[in-house]
Amino acid sequence: MIDLFEKTEKEHNYDVARAANIYPYFHELTSGQNTVVQMEGRRTIMIGSNNYLGLTSDPEVIEAGIEGLKKYGSGCSGSRFLNGTLDIHKKLEQELAEFLGKEAVMTFSTGFQSNLGIISAIVGMHDYVICDKENHASIYDGCRLSYGKMARYNHADMADLERILQSVPEDRGALIVTDGVFSMSGDICNLPEIVRLARKYGARIMVDDAHGLGVLGAHGRGTAEHFGLENEVDIYMGTFSKSLASLGGYMASTARVIDFVKHTSRPYIFSASITPASVQSARKALEILKREPERVRKLNEIGDYMRKKLDEANIKYIPSTTPIVSIYTYEDATAFTACKLLLERGVYVNPVITPATPVGKALIRTSYSATHRHEEIDEAVEKIKEVWKILGIQ
Repeated sequence: MIDLFEKTEKEHNYDVARAANIYPYFHELTSGQNTVVQMEGRRTIMIGSNNYLGLTSDPEVIEAGIEGLKKYGSGCSGSRFLNGTLDIHKKLEQELAEFLGKEAVMTFSTGFQSNLGIISAIVGMHDYVICDKENHASIYDGCRLSYGKMARYNHADMADLERILQSVPEDRGALIVTDGVFSMSGDICNLPEIVRLARKYGARIMVDDAHGLGVLGAHGRGTAEHFGLENEVDIYMGTFSKSLASLGGYMASTARVIDFVKHTSRPYIFSASITPASVQSARKALEILKREPERVRKLNEIGDYMRKKLDEANIKYIPSTTPIVSIYTYEDATAFTACKLLLERGVYVNPVITPATPVGKALIRTSYSATHRHEEIDEAVEKIKEVWKILGIQ
């Protein structure tokens, strides 16, 4: 028998990055999430956060969290299934169901856990779960946790999706799962064609709208509202950790489907419920989104402004229409080095390397907030131009 820990002693890519002094992870903030933060002793423009609506530092959201903490304490000391259900959990679920136009909502302790809990409960031993190849890791893990058969179609390739649907036996159920907004590239799924194919072959549809809620649609309701298909999606999944400035996740569907998942989802049944402060912060953020839908328009204007400035600088990025703008560095080491040089100049971004991207297609992922100012974007672009010149990125 070999030592289980033998793998930990081998040299890994993170060791190489540390040795080269370009390790890009776990940088420490000494301020809250905002468009400008304090990171490791320096003023830093934050263009690597999912604080889409700019609500993590909103005084109303902060005060709501404080009041939840004062009234209910620091935690719930149990799962929703047993002693961990507060009245505010149910209020949040009711308010979100009303906003999304679904019969019911259930909440999970995190967004990642939501995908684990939904897919593993819905997809049974003889069912099929069909995924876009660029879906989030939590979707893949949810598929593995289920007893169903997973099939993957090439990213955004509707002909490949139809090929897989044609292969599903008539006596089997099928769930098509897709990101609404893909988190690395910022592109939007082809929901109209997914709906058409699902109805043609009798499949159900689940949209992971973690990066869609508060980002797409006139009211910020997400991908389905963006396409005018709100009645055609069977399951919405989303998070509170992005647009809603808190922590947790949710599933929205019919009351019957929600009731089934509540009684069969092991990640739901055996996890502690969302803390009171997080619940109240999410409720207040949702209230602000309803009250101020112009934040969604402002957010997307900022994304468009960034693309305009990159075009003017002749810097290549993945085309998108969302506030996620991923810029090519091509090589993994170049992505790490770019992150280091930008941070030294007061700009924070995220590296995206293999296997998250194909070899030779490494990126820095940037993302924006409704509260970013044009002056901050201008400053960030000037720093990117400077670093790109140093690194010779074309």
